[in-house]
Amino acid sequence: MAYEEVSIRTADGDCPVHVLTPEGDGPWPAVILYMDAGGMRPTLIDMGRRLAGNGYVVLVPDTFYRAGGYHLPSPKEMIASGDFMAFIGPLMATTNPAKAAADTRYYLDYLDGRPDVTGKVGTVGFCMGGGMAIAAAGTYPDRIGAAVSFHGGRLATDESTSPHLLAPKIAAELYIAVADNDSSYPPEMAARFEKALDEAGVTYRSELYEGAHHGWMKPDFPIYDEAAAERGWREMLALFGRTLG
Repeated sequence: MAYEEVSIRTADGDCPVHVLTPEGDGPWPAVILYMDAGGMRPTLIDMGRRLAGNGYVVLVPDTFYRAGGYHLPSPKEMIASGDFMAFIGPLMATTNPAKAAADTRYYLDYLDGRPDVTGKVGTVGFCMGGGMAIAAAGTYPDRIGAAVSFHGGRLATDESTSPHLLAPKIAAELYIAVADNDSSYPPEMAARFEKALDEAGVTYRSELYEGAHHGWMKPDFPIYDEAAAERGWREMLALFGRTLG
């Protein structure tokens, strides 16, 4: 499997992007993986590598690139400190779903320039990346065929950048995997988000992962739930296989 680091120029600067490519000649569909708030780290590359092993060219952009160079302790260390937000808050303030969607234009341009990509593209995001994956689908409905959100937060808020506002533009099929008892996506927000999807006629499936906490998909988080994570992988790969080919 091929791995490379590239720099993709966006309207706001140079975004470091990790690219994972399957073995063989291709061409393959592509998946853009939007990271969580824990920052760029080996776990994300490993997840991109697993996706690539299933037949996708995978882009993993560092969505905190607007902050310049940064260093974060491991998620376990940040959580153990008792003030996780003190580490990630300033970095999260540099981005949002709208900015990530704007950046996606440049990721798509990069993919269009690769002869090993079929042109079919899916998105997946974790935590803050869940809203980014959905916003990308709503911003580029002619390009994004499927979008997945794992324990995504703030999917339906009063902010102008809220992903639910893009529901009328979404043509992709969505899979929303919801953490149990998640303060970033409480039941009333889930109801608001699903109402927007229903009114827009979006094809989607939202599932509550009972007993799984926010961040359960990430092996480097202390609340990682292997059984729930494997269920999530099965659902994601089934959706991408059905919609992206």
